[in-house]
Amino acid sequence: MYMLKGVEETAIYTLQKINFINSLMQETIALAMEKLPTRVYSKELIELLFEQPYCKVKFFIDKDIAKRQTAAEYLQELEKIGTLKSQKIGVENLFFNVKLFQILKN
Repeated sequence: MYMLKGVEETAIYTLQKINFINSLMQETIALAMEKLPTRVYSKELIELLFEQPYCKVKFFIDKDIAKRQTAAEYLQELEKIGTLKSQKIGVENLFFNVKLFQILKN
């Protein structure tokens, strides 16, 4: 019974995290559609923001979402609306999805 209780608690905890992440993704989609220029918003862009709690220009290039300069502009636009927060680490800028990071951290 002890093991089953542990499995149950872990499943409930994980399901709650998934629901929080899904809600945040829907909020991010709505915010992006409302605040971003239409040339910036795309489903693929938002999904990329939720693959990891941070992203960088290279991720956009690797997924064929945008070229280097355009990807940098997209990330800056996302930072302007409060979705991402940039931090220079070494020679590159990383853009953190702060709200996703908080969900994963707790």
